[in-house]
Amino acid sequence: MLSAFTARPIVELKQRDKSKIESILAFGDRLLVGLNTGSLRIYRVNQSTEENGTRPVARRPSDEAPVRPVDLLTENEKFSRRPIEQLAIIKEANLLISMSDGYVSIHDLQTYTLQEQLSKTKGATAFAVTSNIVKDSDTGVPSIVSRLAVSVKRKLLLWSWHDTEVSFDATEITLTAPARTLSWASGTNLLWGMNSGYVMVDVTSKEIHDVVGPGSIGGAPGPETGRFGGVGTAGMGYMGIGSWMPKPLATPLTEGELLLAKDINTLFIRSTGDPIERRQIPWRTAPEAVAFSYPFILALHPPSKGTLEIRNPETLSLLQTISLQSAGQLHVPPPNTSLAHAGKGFLVASDRCVWRMEATEYELQIDQLVEKGRLDEAISLLGMLEDALFDGKESRIREIKMQKAESLFRARKYRDALDLFTAVSAPPQRVIRLFPNSIACGYGATEEPKSLGNFNNGTNGVEHDASTDNISSSKDPDLGDPSTGNKPKPQQSRTSDTASIRSSRRADTGDSSDNASVQGKHSETVLDDKALTGNDLKTAVLELCSFLVDARRRIQKFISPDGRLKQTDHADQNGSKSSLSLPLETLFLDSSDAANAEPESVLLEIAKMVDTTLFRAYMFARPTLAGSLFRIENSCDPDVVKEKLLENARYNDLVDFLHGKKLHRPALEVLRRYGQADEDESAPTLRGPQRTVGYLQSLPPELIDLILEFAEWPLEKDPELGMEIFLADTENAETLPRDKVANYLQRLDSEFAVRYLEHIINELNDLTPDFHQRLITLYLEKIKSRDAENHGPGGLEPETEQRHWKNDLLEFLASSNQYSFDKVLRHLPRDNPEFYEARAIVLSKKGQHKQALEIYVFNLQDHQKAEEYCNRIYIAQDSAESSEKQSQRTSTIDDDATPSIYHLLLSLYLAPDPPHKPAWEPALDLLGKHGSRLPAYSTLNLIPETLPVQDLESYFRGRIRTANSLINQGRITGGLLETDLIDTKATLLIGEGVPGRNGGRNRRVVVWDERVCGVCHKRLGRSVISVFPE
Repeated sequence: MLSAFTARPIVELKQRDKSKIESILAFGDRLLVGLNTGSLRIYRVNQSTEENGTRPVARRPSDEAPVRPVDLLTENEKFSRRPIEQLAIIKEANLLISMSDGYVSIHDLQTYTLQEQLSKTKGATAFAVTSNIVKDSDTGVPSIVSRLAVSVKRKLLLWSWHDTEVSFDATEITLTAPARTLSWASGTNLLWGMNSGYVMVDVTSKEIHDVVGPGSIGGAPGPETGRFGGVGTAGMGYMGIGSWMPKPLATPLTEGELLLAKDINTLFIRSTGDPIERRQIPWRTAPEAVAFSYPFILALHPPSKGTLEIRNPETLSLLQTISLQSAGQLHVPPPNTSLAHAGKGFLVASDRCVWRMEATEYELQIDQLVEKGRLDEAISLLGMLEDALFDGKESRIREIKMQKAESLFRARKYRDALDLFTAVSAPPQRVIRLFPNSIACGYGATEEPKSLGNFNNGTNGVEHDASTDNISSSKDPDLGDPSTGNKPKPQQSRTSDTASIRSSRRADTGDSSDNASVQGKHSETVLDDKALTGNDLKTAVLELCSFLVDARRRIQKFISPDGRLKQTDHADQNGSKSSLSLPLETLFLDSSDAANAEPESVLLEIAKMVDTTLFRAYMFARPTLAGSLFRIENSCDPDVVKEKLLENARYNDLVDFLHGKKLHRPALEVLRRYGQADEDESAPTLRGPQRTVGYLQSLPPELIDLILEFAEWPLEKDPELGMEIFLADTENAETLPRDKVANYLQRLDSEFAVRYLEHIINELNDLTPDFHQRLITLYLEKIKSRDAENHGPGGLEPETEQRHWKNDLLEFLASSNQYSFDKVLRHLPRDNPEFYEARAIVLSKKGQHKQALEIYVFNLQDHQKAEEYCNRIYIAQDSAESSEKQSQRTSTIDDDATPSIYHLLLSLYLAPDPPHKPAWEPALDLLGKHGSRLPAYSTLNLIPETLPVQDLESYFRGRIRTANSLINQGRITGGLLETDLIDTKATLLIGEGVPGRNGGRNRRVVVWDERVCGVCHKRLGRSVISVFPE
């Protein structure tokens, strides 16, 4: 039972005093008591409800009450001649309103003297006052408007005060039936309570609206007519028994809501009179009075029982029942619906005594609810309280919700439990420790849970929805009487439809209602001996996976991919940093970890715990999902994962995991172990070098030593596939340290080195001289090695292989310029015919064309290659020289021009050094093809006089044809230039007469006195004028 309030008598009439208390009123530190004799007693309340004038502070139950709670200041015996039925104040106008002998009177609030008795109120049955701040519609200036509403039979009389000025003209509104109660719903809406029901009256527009509710509330039946339909038993009377009708009650709640109560029926409405879809309060008997004391609903039952009920306005469950002998009045000092009233308590009065209900500190109330396992009530109460009333409110709500989730988990409502854990962002370790070590990996759980079965049948089990309230009076056998200290009695059966539904009467249906009160601390001691195994464990693990995925998302907000803590500021708008404004703290089981100077280590450990547990959960419940975890950034424990994957023969997933964790050596060892295994062994998907080659290709260049270490066995097993490690068209392969790779491959096999060097030179355009020189050296070694062990690429014979290497060497010598010519010449034998052409290419690279041509003409005796060589050299020189030099070289008149490469070849043919003889046939063929490219004077000097002129016919024809071509070319060029000159002159002279032109000298611009510049907008006047052609 919750101890939200403690009853303390502050006013008790003495035995010799025959008066009876008819009405009470409290404001400030004053307490007014109206007696049946017409006397008014004024008391001063000594007990303060505020501390240092700041926030209200409620008393603890253990605090000692003051010796004199009130002091009697004065008694006005002539206040009225009849019993004082009702009291109220209009503080802004300094007025006291009273109702006595059927009249409403106005008194001075300070002297309590009568100012006016409102004659129009003769026969009044009730009145109500309200004060509100209203802005003027014209000026917008706010003012305090107070209104007094009085019910006289079927008439509603209204008086109003603007600040302190009263409007003496009363407004009258006639209704269908007399009112028994009046309540202000807002500053302009008045609730008129009749025997037949309720109506809402707009006092400004005089509009009247019926309030439709269930049963005896009035109007058409509401949505709940089964339990509360029709007039209740308290209202079932007839003329022979006095025709007693229950009094219509009403009280304002928070946020513009009101509670209507008549008989045992209740209805929640808005201040406009619209009903709210909420269930009714399960009262067994009709209350005598209802009120709202922030944040509880109060119900005072008839004096015959004298019980006060305190209920939660959200769950409507009974929190406390207090016995107050013969209590019949309930008074809550305004404002009773806001933070200003919190903790101030209220008053309850009988005809002989006034009790002050002192509120217990909210922290203690929450502690009591949690201790008794009423977690939903604690969460609801915290949700209604303002943040200023409870330090660390959000963190406390979060803690209680986590306790509720733990209880739901132990009740085998795994989805509800894990969803609640996710909603409150529970620390992962707190959730993981609920599972056995086979899933939790030892994180947070020191031993296997002894039991996770259903709750025991009784009060420690999962309670039914709080709407089925099992408390209705202080005599309730379930909860005992807090005022007398009686302990709860054993559970007894009930036949009422409001009886609580026990967990022993129903099986676990997976109800996920958040309104169910769940036992917290005591639940761990009432579990059965059955451990979490089998289908229960699998179901729980499946729900755990979704929680851990959400936890990973939260962790990734604070950890960067490199494992460092992200720099984020989670300060709230006020600059403070609470537990919930810092989501980082929600990940820690101990809040002190968040204050650690280096929280990175703690956070990384949490990430490791979450990912490792998620892996175990996947392997247990959904093994196919484990692989997806390894393909993203994760913090799983490598030892745990490796052991589990090997145990389940998940070798592919193991390789993916080790790769993701950058544990490349263990991954490559696994690939080598199963890649070299026999076909009858396990892991067939890893057999062969394919996976190893792909893995090595994905490694960065920084791991070159590891790549070279594990590349050997793929190269031995499948050289073609193994070379893809270094030759693949990937960024990693292209950025490997090429010198290390070349040395490594050359050590294994020179053919591997040749392929790699050809790749980086030809494909990647590597201009490193060392690589070019090394490739030439390897070519020479292959050519010189006639007794090669292998048959060469493609299984060719040694002669074909040698021819293949020779062709590659010649092509590379001709295409590359990055090797050392002298060094290569030293390695090329002079007397070996296999290297004659190679020497000629190198000599050509050095510019020694004569020596190169001598090799072609005398050693190789291949005149065609000699001519091709001259063609290549001539074309290269021709493209490098300017057109002027080109024309001089091709002219037949300039004999002083530098001799061309063809002249050098012709001299070797016609005037060779001994012992070689002149070669007339190739010489004449060269003159016929390229005579125009040879200087005439020097060429004719080489031709002996004995040579017939007829043999030189082709030479002379070529020279003449070339000279004619030059003359014709000059004529054509001159004609084109003359045409262009005429066109330019026409444009200048005629200008506008030529289509497409902007005009010439005939273009005119007229300037007058008022013409201005188009740029600066100044008058041109006598300024210098420039006209642009545009």
